[in-house]
Amino acid sequence: MSTTVQDPRHVPTPRRWFAAGDINGFFGLMVDNLAVMGFLAAVLMGIYKMPAEVVFGRMFPGTALGVLVGDLLYTWMAVRLARRAGRDTITAMPLGIDTPTTIGLAFLVLGPAFVAFKQNGLSEHDAAIATWQLGMAGMMVMGVFKFVLSFLGATIGRLVPRAGLLGAIAAIALMLIGFLPMLEVLSAPIVGMATLGVILYAVVARGRLPGDVPGVFAAFVLGTVLYYTLGPVGLIGPGYHAPAPLSWRFALPWPSLGFIDGLAATIPYLPLYLPFGLLMVVGGINNAESARAAGDDFNTRDILLVEAVSTLVAGLCGGVAQTTPYIGHPAYKKMGARAGYTLLTGVFIGLGGVLGYVSTLVEVLPLAVLAPILVFVAIEMTTQAFEASPARHAVAVAFSFFPAIARLLAIKLGDPAYVSPAHFNELMQSQARGLPELGLIVTLGNGFIITSMLWGGFLAALIDRRHAAAVMTLLAAAVLTLFGIIHSVEAGGGMYLPWQLSGVAQTLCYQFAAAYGVLAVIIALLSLQRQSVMIVAAVAAFGMADASRAAECAAPARLMARVQLFFGATLADGQPLADEEWLKFVDQEVTPRFPEGLTELSGRGQWRRPDSVISREPSRVLLLWYSPAKDRDADIEAVRTAYKTRYKQLSVLRVDGVDCVSF
Repeated sequence: MSTTVQDPRHVPTPRRWFAAGDINGFFGLMVDNLAVMGFLAAVLMGIYKMPAEVVFGRMFPGTALGVLVGDLLYTWMAVRLARRAGRDTITAMPLGIDTPTTIGLAFLVLGPAFVAFKQNGLSEHDAAIATWQLGMAGMMVMGVFKFVLSFLGATIGRLVPRAGLLGAIAAIALMLIGFLPMLEVLSAPIVGMATLGVILYAVVARGRLPGDVPGVFAAFVLGTVLYYTLGPVGLIGPGYHAPAPLSWRFALPWPSLGFIDGLAATIPYLPLYLPFGLLMVVGGINNAESARAAGDDFNTRDILLVEAVSTLVAGLCGGVAQTTPYIGHPAYKKMGARAGYTLLTGVFIGLGGVLGYVSTLVEVLPLAVLAPILVFVAIEMTTQAFEASPARHAVAVAFSFFPAIARLLAIKLGDPAYVSPAHFNELMQSQARGLPELGLIVTLGNGFIITSMLWGGFLAALIDRRHAAAVMTLLAAAVLTLFGIIHSVEAGGGMYLPWQLSGVAQTLCYQFAAAYGVLAVIIALLSLQRQSVMIVAAVAAFGMADASRAAECAAPARLMARVQLFFGATLADGQPLADEEWLKFVDQEVTPRFPEGLTELSGRGQWRRPDSVISREPSRVLLLWYSPAKDRDADIEAVRTAYKTRYKQLSVLRVDGVDCVSF
């Protein structure tokens, strides 16, 4: 008789996909989704007076179903990855309703469209239904767009300028997600500021709360108690509104072809819908990279496909807000969450949309309590735009804010409560002091997302001396301006053929487009002067002896400068620099300055410290050959400074030389 003993290293062990940290993760992710849905309802019902039965009975169920589908798929992906990796520390990618685009669509598409439908003669109910169908159609357009782009993730990551993209996101965050909710915070100052203060204390300052209660949850409880305790006795001023009688709303999110009726109405809003879809794709790429850096190697294409599918499901079943992987996977991993928190969140939000308790919670939670979380999100997103972009691009990020500021002004000035429609139209046409100032504000703000991306991308390319890219960006902006895709001269932001315009509108259109064209020519001409300084720069860089070697290079070789940069690959905390982090540094700091190419080597360095101790560490070496020019030395020093600053290094060794090079 023989006995087979199995190698214990190959004995399958059960993998835990649920842990205690999933409870904290559930509260965080659930509250985030609830806050976004609450603010969506507050904008549509509170500001634009849309009927509750349409918002809660038709829009919410499909939107919540998208969260259920997406979170279930991300849960399954985490369990699958845990089995493949043979470990139970995999944290699922968090998914929920996207905050920037949901608030942006509420203020820029759904609310204004509802008003326009009523002005065109529809009853309040019919206008709400038409708006709902428009929202469904917009989700289908963005879902298809994201589905196609999910197969082009790597290409998009290379082509979309980070400063332009993050600048556009930060502009939306600061102006729409931050400033407008801040007004709601101050509508009941005691409640709003107390809630915001707890969030800032616990989440931003990382202060400890009694019992380690999650900061957002504690803030919501405190704010709600203050509102319903102080409000009825008049201690929070006129900002208190007694809740409406609670009602049971059961609504199944059945698939519907109602979006077909709304497709035509989406055309004027495509300059908003398509950039919003692009933002989510690039955000998904960045979030997948963030999870990978934290140790969870999800397939980027799968992450993007789930995002697209859940958006399509939401749109097909009546949803009006798209889903997206949330920023913050590493934070949920730190909480100890695994795959259970996304399952709990998906089921809670999904069933809540059907059974109606999500809408009940939204009605019970005051806007002054929901708004602070959005203010916090806006602050975080704006901060991230500057931190995640190369330091030299900070000015490009800031530059991209101006179109969003104009859009915020246009929203407020376009409100009949502030400016009557007749006076608004009069101001749009007035040329008493040249081009109408209100016309300039409206024109600058229309299509602001694309404009912000273009402005940020243009300036980033200019900073990196990629003049051809800067010129092409300006020319693209000129073409988009002519057709109203950006800088539409119509108050509603519609597109048109420029030769069909007349009067002030045509003047604005041609002046804005010509401005981009003239600037493109100026940048192109200025870039040509670089060629004329090449010889002078070579002499300055190499000295006369080295410059004379150019004549000794046998054709087809030519004299080129060489620099070798040696980077220590051990971080200040003693941990090695991750491959993903190194590639990120090269993509952000080196490639934009030296797009011609480079060679990367890995090695081990050794040196003697001042205390005579021999230190050893892994290192990275970059070899760069480049044509001499007066600005290249500054580029090299910028790379060295960026590495030392970002990774707290004492030095980056630099070795220069010249070579005869042929390709």
